[in-house]
Formats: sequence, C-alpha cells, structure tokens
Amino acid sequence: MTIAIFITYSAIALNVISVLVLLFGVVKCIFSFVKNEFSSRKSRLQDIRVELGGYILLSLEILIPADILKTIIEPTYEDLIILGSIVLIRTVLSISLAKEIKSISDERKNTDS
Repeated sequence: MTIAIFITYSAIALNVISVLVLLFGVVKCIFSFVKNEFSSRKSRLQDIRVELGGYILLSLEILIPADILKTIIEPTYEDLIILGSIVLIRTVLSISLAKEIKSISDERKNTDS
C-alpha cells in the first residue's frame, strides 16, 4: 500500500467519522427533545441546543484534518485555495458556534443561580 492510498483512506475514514458523530448527535438530541416534550418535568430546550452544538462543532473539527489530508495527495494551487477557504469557513463557523454555546451556558448558569 502506498502512502497516497493510506492518506486517501485516512481522509475517507475521517469524513465517515465526522458524519457518524453528527448523526449520533442529531439522533441523541431528537430523543432528548421527544423525551422532554412528553415529560412532566420539562428541561430547557437550550440545553438540547448546547448539546447539539457541541456535536456539530466536533464534526466540523474532524472535517478540517480530512480536507488537509486530501490536499496532501493532490497539492495544486486551486486545491490549496479551496482548502484555505474551507478551513476559514469552518473555523469561523466553529468560533461562532462555540461563542453561542458559551453564551447559552453562561445564561443558564446565571438563571440557575
């Protein structure tokens, strides 16, 4: 097995792991939401949003190394520009999502106090 094939399979594996993390988080949060709706003791929907946001954030962070690995195999200028754009967009999304999650968590702590 050549290194290029290994890197290709590694990138594919990271993409699959990212999708699985995202799907797991979505399914888990859907179950939490449904359980919450039929429960007499309602929890906050913000808690479910924070949990889902964490899974989305983790999924995005797993995709970045996968894109880097793909670019290692075929390093053209076009691919590097695309990679830079994707990493920038995902980083901005990750930062925005992390701020929103922190804001919701801080808001929840202040309300609970």
